Amino acid sequence: MHIIAASKRVRFKMTVDASTKQVLDAMQKITAHIGNPSKFSKASKLALQLVQAGSVNAESCDHFFEILQAAMSSPFSCTDPGLRADYHTLFSAVQDGVNCFNKQQQKQLETWIIRAQVANDLFTDDSFTFSKASARVKQAISSLPETSLEDDILEETLVSSREDENGDIEKLKDITDEGSQGSENHPVKQVPSATEELETDPFGLDALLPKPSKKDERARKKMEETVSNKKALDDAAKLLREHREALMQCLEIAAGRYRIPWAQTMIDILVKYAFDSISRFTARQRDVIEKLWASIREQQMRRRQGKSATGKLDVTAFERLQERYANEKISIRHGVGDGGERRAQQWLG
Repeated sequence: MHIIAASKRVRFKMTVDASTKQVLDAMQKITAHIGNPSKFSKASKLALQLVQAGSVNAESCDHFFEILQAAMSSPFSCTDPGLRADYHTLFSAVQDGVNCFNKQQQKQLETWIIRAQVANDLFTDDSFTFSKASARVKQAISSLPETSLEDDILEETLVSSREDENGDIEKLKDITDEGSQGSENHPVKQVPSATEELETDPFGLDALLPKPSKKDERARKKMEETVSNKKALDDAAKLLREHREALMQCLEIAAGRYRIPWAQTMIDILVKYAFDSISRFTARQRDVIEKLWASIREQQMRRRQGKSATGKLDVTAFERLQERYANEKISIRHGVGDGGERRAQQWLG
């Protein structure tokens, strides 16, 4: 309650703004539910209200980032037909209305936006939106660094570890099932708690030990810095892998829509650009891009060899214009099609 004095009158202003604790409690509840696809729609709307109310600030920014992290715990949920619109709305609002993330969080957000916003724009029926999304994918590809042999080796290691992990999970399930059956006949022996165990230093002798020297302290700090730097490098490498995977998802979505006539030219350009930039992707991703480009080329050949309803070759608008202006004549006044002798062979390639 605030007292506001205006001339001789005294007015009381009642405020109902949520406290920081209430906002943080709400964010924790949203985080607990937003990762569940069946609850995502409702939880995302609550998160959106926090953004629109200006509740995401320096005090609550990390907690809100945990909401987004939980929402993207399954990277392919955001392209689910029943969830696309809610994902797109939430991350568009975050992109426009939240500016408190640190550098690392901002980089992670860029990857999530590719999955939740750009990838979903590639499902659109609007040619302008599709073209804009394709351009954003191209720009993101151009920003990727060249891959190295270490990247390929790391990728193979991660794939192998995931396969081993899945196998271990299955084995663990079998062991758990067997253990649950035997536990009825063989009760587990209780482990004594820490309070029941003897103290490790009952006579306080640790206080008599010599304190670490300055040299030992410097060595300890250096070790901590080394560990911290390694973690930062590992985090950056992980983020780059996720960024590449998000772009691969976009390429596969776009290529899957090649049957739509108005999208074919843009898909041609996008997949060709990815193929020309193939050195920016890992070995497994390069294999996928090569197959995508081969599929596009095959469909181009089929389209050119087939006949449309008008009896003409079934080609895209770009290809029709390319063929048309390559055969047009240019007059002495540089006008196209005025009976001149010079042909526009360089027009559109």
